[in-house]
Amino acid sequence: MGKLEDLVNREEGYVIGLRRYFHSYPEVSHREFGTRKRIMEELDSLGIPYETVEGTGLIARVVGKYPGKHRVIRSDIDALPVTEDEQNLKQRKVCISKNVGACHACGHDCHMAMLLTTLKILNEMKDELHGTIYGAFEEAEEKLGGWKQELAGLSKYPIDECFALHVYYHLDAGKVNIAPGPRMSGAAFIGVTFHGRSGHISRPDQALNPIIPLAHFITELNSVYNNRLAVDHPVTLGFGQIVAGTANNVIPEEASVYGSSRFFDVEEGKKASELIHRVAKNTADSFGCTVDFPLEQFLYPVVNDEGVSLSVQEKFRELFDGNMLSACEPWYASESFANVMRTYPGALGFLGIRNEELGSGALHHNSHFDVDEKALLIGVRTELAFALK
Repeated sequence: MGKLEDLVNREEGYVIGLRRYFHSYPEVSHREFGTRKRIMEELDSLGIPYETVEGTGLIARVVGKYPGKHRVIRSDIDALPVTEDEQNLKQRKVCISKNVGACHACGHDCHMAMLLTTLKILNEMKDELHGTIYGAFEEAEEKLGGWKQELAGLSKYPIDECFALHVYYHLDAGKVNIAPGPRMSGAAFIGVTFHGRSGHISRPDQALNPIIPLAHFITELNSVYNNRLAVDHPVTLGFGQIVAGTANNVIPEEASVYGSSRFFDVEEGKKASELIHRVAKNTADSFGCTVDFPLEQFLYPVVNDEGVSLSVQEKFRELFDGNMLSACEPWYASESFANVMRTYPGALGFLGIRNEELGSGALHHNSHFDVDEKALLIGVRTELAFALK
């Protein structure tokens, strides 16, 4: 324990430096060219082999001297199209995005820095290592656009288990949670477009205004959700984008709305998706419009494998301070890692980054989002516990 703890503590400056670099130069989904280049440069300097996958992701490998299991640790690499605020919840942040309009407002900068640090330590101790550890750097997690390429790249290897960490605003810095069972919700992402007939705003009777059924659809769907879905298996509903029209005196040809529902019960989630279709079609019919669905994606919940979760906990207690392990409620956000876990048994852990004195703890996807960087080495410890168990 002492030797490994010393190796971890030695890398504090390294992991913080990497996190600040990635935070300063964020790139949005499918555009992470500079981000991947920086990861590749770091792996080259460490002498760790890797291969690129289709798109902007890559997979690194640390091969142990002794035979053993093949385990993959995943980090997402994309940022969000958010303009960052220089202030967190209390004070000025230690580093700010230099790419205006892009921001690591979900913590993927931390994920990359921790995984590179974990791989660095494992590579230094590979003469003592059993098995092979793969570091999968996944593009476009926010758009669900990289997990298929990641799985295709991993398919050539005999992967036994998978693991990922996600920094979490609702858990205090200094704590980490790796619990079996449901951890992050499933999601049904939906886009609905109503098609009408354009015309002059002064004669709405001569046109078919698609904005009207769209407005009714939103209010009707909220009512349907409240009355048709099981109260003991909650399904949330949210709309984040409406696109319609180009001028205040022109009735547009079409109007679109985009959003998602979140759930832990898969059957209830599928039922909610069916209700979206039914309400949209019925509403369009009643106004003489038509409707189609330009966006439809279904994501399963993150459900941690009991064996993997408990064994990581056990190894963490063996190697490090077990008081860092904490209870934590499931999170109603969603994760593409759920798809990886449907292929390999695995677990996703929550790493606490909330520190009221520092001002970290703003909601994810928020311009004030910030992290307590002292949490990063706890994340490295957790990934090592998975790799060495």
